Amino acid sequence: MPRDREGEFVREVFERYKRMSGDVEEAILEMYLSGISVRKIARVTEALSEVRVGKDAVSRIASRLEEQHKEWRERSLEGKAYPYLYLDATYLKVSWGAGVSAMALLVCVGVDEEGFREVLAVEVAGSEKGTAYASLLRSLIDRGLWGVRLVVSDDHEGIKSAVAGELPGAEWQRCTVHFERNILAHVPTSSMAEVAEDLKAIFKVRRAKTARALAEEFSELYAKRFPKAVALFEAGIDDALTYLSCPGSHHAKLRTTNMLERLFKEIKRRTRVVGVFPSETSASTLATAVVLRSSEEWALRRYLTMDARSRKAKPTIFETLTRTLS
Repeated sequence: MPRDREGEFVREVFERYKRMSGDVEEAILEMYLSGISVRKIARVTEALSEVRVGKDAVSRIASRLEEQHKEWRERSLEGKAYPYLYLDATYLKVSWGAGVSAMALLVCVGVDEEGFREVLAVEVAGSEKGTAYASLLRSLIDRGLWGVRLVVSDDHEGIKSAVAGELPGAEWQRCTVHFERNILAHVPTSSMAEVAEDLKAIFKVRRAKTARALAEEFSELYAKRFPKAVALFEAGIDDALTYLSCPGSHHAKLRTTNMLERLFKEIKRRTRVVGVFPSETSASTLATAVVLRSSEEWALRRYLTMDARSRKAKPTIFETLTRTLS
């Protein structure tokens, strides 16, 4: 190593390529998860330290999350019941061969017997087919999921078939927000506000008898004016009112998948910076990190106040054995 008399010689090559400190890597990881593009990260690091951190370095730093996520995905769910589950998916663009494919990101959130929310699973699948949801639910059951009474989702055949096959004792709740949108799609713009108000009135009451009476009035009122809308309404209203069998204080949180939509909005905000992911693994890693970070505060705030009616006794030995054999 050359040394000059004044001690001013700078080992530029070694300084440039030496390993970054843990603090620097943590800062880069924080920028990456916060939604700053790799190009901006490179410009910032070059301006601060004359070291340009490229996409390969960012990928290496971000890969540390993969092992953490693997442990999280394999963690046991035994010890407490999850009476309520929320299931839905969003799509991410991933490079596949010479083209770009849309990969489904399946997310499952559970509300435990104490009323706290918890992200139970985040999985990437080729599509939203029933087999993908069935595989997700089966893996949750293998990890100890039990006590599910209600599953909330949109009107997706894959989810419904998976719930019926893997959680035969659970009921299914159709998201009322998606339900209302489907109906209003067959109503003229001039009458949309009127019909929307009457629809919302049905889902604001707490008694099943009152809600069904309002549903009958809705059909009678609009059958001639909007036959397609009423046909859709009558075909799906029973599934949209499933939540009425649960405690009244839970109704507002159980009739929609708004909680998942907020998570998906944050995922989209972050992944929009990436555009197209180079691989399924990179898409899964970043999306999982965003979901877990967005849900960190859930452990500090109770989502639902659970009472005796909304809790279920721990399964008996017979029930556990039956579930294992099935």
